Formats: sequence, structure tokens, C-alpha cells
Amino acid sequence: MSAASRTGTLQPVILGADIGVYALARAFHAQYGVRSVVVAGALVGPVADSTIIEPELVDDSHDPEQLVSRLMDVARRYPDRRLLLMANSDWLVRVVVQHRGLLETEYVVPFLSEDLLDKVSDKATFAQMCAELGIDVPRTIIQDFARSEAPGWAPVPVDLPYPLIAKAASSADYQDVEFAGKKKVFEIGSADELTWLWGALRDAGFRGRFVVQELVPGDDTQMRSVTGYVDGSGVITLLAAAHVLLEEHTPTGLGNPCAMITYRDDAMLDQARRFLEHTGYRGFANFDVKVDPRDGGLRFFEVNPRIGRNNFYVTAAGANVTRFVVEDAVEGRAVEPVVVDREVLYSVVPLRLLLRYVRDAALATKVRALARAGRTVHPLRYAADAPWRRRLYVRVALLNQVRKFRRYYPAPTDSGF
Repeated sequence: MSAASRTGTLQPVILGADIGVYALARAFHAQYGVRSVVVAGALVGPVADSTIIEPELVDDSHDPEQLVSRLMDVARRYPDRRLLLMANSDWLVRVVVQHRGLLETEYVVPFLSEDLLDKVSDKATFAQMCAELGIDVPRTIIQDFARSEAPGWAPVPVDLPYPLIAKAASSADYQDVEFAGKKKVFEIGSADELTWLWGALRDAGFRGRFVVQELVPGDDTQMRSVTGYVDGSGVITLLAAAHVLLEEHTPTGLGNPCAMITYRDDAMLDQARRFLEHTGYRGFANFDVKVDPRDGGLRFFEVNPRIGRNNFYVTAAGANVTRFVVEDAVEGRAVEPVVVDREVLYSVVPLRLLLRYVRDAALATKVRALARAGRTVHPLRYAADAPWRRRLYVRVALLNQVRKFRRYYPAPTDSGF
């Protein structure tokens, strides 16, 4: 049986187990009344004890062959359903795209081509593509470690002012590299710190590329998120934006938004549209953008070739993300394009904690107004999926956020925390 010949009830199958995976399962359930199969190595907090998820565990979720084999097993158990495959991490998207030929015999696989995936997932190549399209990015220097084992190898000179930002060009190249002090993103304060980082990466066997970028000033509230969907014919049917209020500051989660307000910014959306149209993009995309407070300009940092960890902000603002992919990729129907403009507060942290870090008076006023109006959402709080263990988990998770911010981001002072 091929994916094209399957008929019957929609059956979402999602790889991963984080908060974004649960948000997708919630959106599928709310829109279509279906339970999602979640394929993961363990039932961790966000997806544990859920009544809207059918768990499918694998012994080693980092083994591509094991993941693909399990996906084919799942397909055989649902011969009369329309199987839609989703993934919500860069690494898992790559696994799906690289095995598309086999997976598409059973699944609808709504992702971009492998060639384009390689280009847009690499932060160095992304910066070059943006420059060609007139989209501003931070000034970027590329350090290639491909030949770093060779005698006499030396890193390229970096003439950016300190502090600066350093991060892997491709998260897939960096995922399995281990060394003391490893972070998702490094803020480098001196030439000595950069020398240490280059040495640590070389000694750990990293052979990909790292990018060093100008540090765009401003706190978390300068960050923005853009989510888009491009259908099979190249039409952008969904664009949504959010103003980030607070990000995680743990070493492994640095930069992941914790709270956002959805809004509409046509200038930013137009730049995202230009990128998607000119690259021949297909499927979901999620851009990280920062407003430079020095001139008010937009600086595009990267595009994630997937819907994004915090995708529920789009659904909460009135555009259920699953509708766009199902109507396009599964049902083969054209979708009337949507640009989201409804304001909601998306947050996974307690309100008091959020207000402790939002120091801009106007933003804090807006946060309080949305809270009073009941226009706040937590992706894990779903009335249709609320057994006591899940309710307890959400409460504990909120307390853990307080502990994490006390440890990793204690700068603002407030008697409440």
C-alpha cells in the first residue's frame, strides 16, 4: 500500500516527546478529534499520562534505522488510515527527509527537499542566502573544522567586537559532540574564551562549521518568532508572528522562548515571505529574528525547517496549525492564506515570574491586560486531556521554572521571587 492509496481516518504520527510535540498532538485532537501516535525513546513529562497520545517507544531514539523501522511497524498496524508524519526537531526532520523514499510508501511526508534542508539548516549558508535577498542578518564569520586535525591548522581571524555569539552552523553536526562546558549558544567575552572554545571543539572531534556573529544588543524582549507554512504548490498559506517576552537561560535550552505575545508585523512577515518564495520552500518554517535597538532594524538569525517548539502560539491565536498541513498535504485542497493578527499571551512560566523579567512598562501593562482578559495559554493545559497526573505535572513544571530562573537568570530583583 502507498500513502497515496490510503483512505480513511486521519492518523497523525509525531516523532519526539517535547512540549512542541504535545502542542501538535493537542492541535490535532482539537481540530480533528484524533489521538496522535508519538514515537519517542521515553514518555517524558510533556507527553506522559496523556489521553490524546498513543505512545510508541523505541530503545534508541537516536538511531535513525530504529526510528524508521518503528515507523514502518506503526504503518502496518494502521492499514486503513491516512498516516501523516510530523517531526519537531532539526535532527528528526533530517532523519525523515533522508528516508523519504521508504517512508512515503506509507506516510504523507510534508517536508522540504533534502538539498534545501541542507542549505537552510546551516546557519552560515542561511546568512549567505539572506544577504543575497537583502534580508539583514548579524555580521557573520564562519569557522570550518573539517581539516582541524591537520598539522598547522589554525582558526580564521575574528575581527568582531567582544562580546560576540558563537554557535554551530548545523545543529545536526553538533548534536552528538560532547565536551565540558558545551552549550547550545556561547556568549564569548574575550579572545581567550574564543581560543578555548575552538580548542574544545577540535579536541571533541567536531568537524562541522561554527559561526561567530556580532552580538545584537537588547534583552529577550527584542526577540521575535515567525511561523509559516508553504503548501505543495508553493503558496504561503500561513504566516504568524510573536513578540518574545522571556527566553530560557539554562545552558542546554538557551534561547528557547518561555513567553510570547502574538501580533502582526507586516515588515517582518514580508521578509520571511521573500525568503520562503525565493528558496522554493515547502512545509512549516520557523524564523528567529531580533530587533536591533540601535536602529530598529530586523536581524534574521536562522530558520528552523519545522514548525517550532513553541508552535502552540499560532494555534492559540486562532490558526490551528494542523489544518494547513492536513488540507494541503493529506486532502489535496487549497487553503485560503491566513496572516494571524489576534493577540494572545503564550507562556510556560508563572505570571509573576514573567513580570519580574519584563522591565518595559508598556509590555508589562499589555501582559497584565491579556491575563485579565483571559487571553493566556499554556500548551500543556488542555481541558480535554486533564487526568490528575498531568495537572500535577504542569504545576510542578511551573515551580521548576522558578527554580531554573533563580539559578540561571537571577539578575532582576523582585521581592516576590
